[in-house]
Amino acid sequence: MHIKIPKMDRGLVVSCQSFPGEPLYGPNYMASMAKAAVIGGAVGIRANSPEQIAEIKQEVQLPIIGLWKREFAGFDVYITPRFEDAKAVFEAGADVVAIDATHRPRPDGLTLEQTIRMLRELQIPVMADISTYEEGIAAEAYGADFISTTLSGYTSYSPQQKGPDLRLLARLAGIVRVPVVAEGRISTPQHAVQALELGATFVVVGGAITRPHQIVTGFTDALRSFDESVTVR
Repeated sequence: MHIKIPKMDRGLVVSCQSFPGEPLYGPNYMASMAKAAVIGGAVGIRANSPEQIAEIKQEVQLPIIGLWKREFAGFDVYITPRFEDAKAVFEAGADVVAIDATHRPRPDGLTLEQTIRMLRELQIPVMADISTYEEGIAAEAYGADFISTTLSGYTSYSPQQKGPDLRLLARLAGIVRVPVVAEGRISTPQHAVQALELGATFVVVGGAITRPHQIVTGFTDALRSFDESVTVR
């Protein structure tokens, strides 16, 4: 079976995602954000939902890592939780489909191994979003084409820290044969360079680039903390 894997080596993938209630919510805004990423030299785009993926696909020529964030009552799995969601993402134009690759129960009753096998049977490249070393090792064994540190810190049993989980990245890069992707709380160019130095094939950055309200909050929180420290003096 030959699965076409897009090349994004040694570069930056920009995660262009927006959600209801945010000022830049909507496919047109994310397509514009993706075009800005192209101008800036990105090698790929990560995008959420078939609607936004389809819009971005019309505007940029870069590979798209697609996902679909969906909530199902009683389940913690959130990133492309069902096989049918993954299939819809691919059909919308994604070149790679990112799925939650933790060991948590999935809403469609399929195991992670079954999900990956079924997607590969359709020749759909799979990015496994994991939160621990053990999950990464299992995802490779199940046939994932990429392993990404996306969910470290977003499961109750993974390290809770402010910065990226570079230790997890380094451990996986030193043992697995498939590309390892650095994603999750990468907020500076220095973080991105560190990730490549530790073995990441490419780096995914989202909020630090494409979520203006979060970027503004970082500045205002810092200024507020400074103001409070001056007042205390």
